[in-house]
Amino acid sequence: MRWHHNSVTELLDITYPIFQAPMAGGITTVQLVSETSNQGGLGNLGAGYLTASQMRQDIEQIKQATTKPFGVNLFVPPANLHADPAHVEAMKAVLNKYKELLHIDEEFPELTKDYPGLFNGQVEEVLRAKVPVCSFTFGIPDQAILKEFKKTGGILIGTATNVKEAVEWEEAGADLIVAQGSEAGGHRGTFDEENKGIVGLIALVPQIVDAVQIPVIAAGGIMDGRGIAAALLLGAKGVQLGTAFIACAESGAVPVYKEAVLEGSEDQTVLTKTFSGRLARGLSNTFIEEMEAAGEGPLPFPLQNELTGLIRKQAGALKNKEYMSLWAGQGVRMAKRETVASLLARLIKETKAAIELFK
Repeated sequence: MRWHHNSVTELLDITYPIFQAPMAGGITTVQLVSETSNQGGLGNLGAGYLTASQMRQDIEQIKQATTKPFGVNLFVPPANLHADPAHVEAMKAVLNKYKELLHIDEEFPELTKDYPGLFNGQVEEVLRAKVPVCSFTFGIPDQAILKEFKKTGGILIGTATNVKEAVEWEEAGADLIVAQGSEAGGHRGTFDEENKGIVGLIALVPQIVDAVQIPVIAAGGIMDGRGIAAALLLGAKGVQLGTAFIACAESGAVPVYKEAVLEGSEDQTVLTKTFSGRLARGLSNTFIEEMEAAGEGPLPFPLQNELTGLIRKQAGALKNKEYMSLWAGQGVRMAKRETVASLLARLIKETKAAIELFK
């Protein structure tokens, strides 16, 4: 069984069907993305929070660092973003405690950012740069955007957390589906935040594989070759790993975040909206526990994310992990301190060994 040669590797022109997850917020550095691609996988830039000019700089540097395919991931903005002014002020009042605790003098940002405008600028940059692969999270963009991207010859990837979302992505023209299980670290890619179904990867992958005709990439809790082999046996044609890359030397995660991941365990991760307003899995800490207990519901994403930005940034600067968003998946105990090259080499060796057991 040549596990590393299939429809996904042929479509993307990569050596191994191993994707580095597009983690937004500075983790997916130029070095992390380009080195993953250079080692035969698919590196992905998490561009959800970047401006078009920041994206342009990163994409140009990635192209200088690798001739291999790479991807860019964007967040589809909410259709009707609104927050009650009284709710905003109430949340600021709750968060003021943490500003004082961390000695932050800066005022909270005005929540006036044009998110649809930011997204359109990001899309224009993807089209201008003719990015080889583009993936979307939190929904499906307007069909006109997808058509323009397909004209560039790029590969379109959609994120799905259930069968319904996967089918909608296939109908929209996606080339691949990333099936994100509930074990995954970071934000859940679900279209509808009211959807309460939170499905694990073992249950999710075969159901999506049965429902669509396009290849499926498994994501969520995969940290080693055993997980990769299991995903392939479930019918996936590839895998996407995020937490495994956080502690890599090339990752942009600050040292205290990397150490938290290396010391973390599966029972320490929780799903929370406290940092961003959207469900995301990370290592529990004082901020999450206190905010959950406070009872003041978060603002909608990305407004909550904007307000907590000052706190998260200062906590990182002070090396205080209790007030940072430490996104990590349920496989976090298996994280290792390594380079991208050593991680990919280990994953390839382990996957081969795991598959040999079934011969």
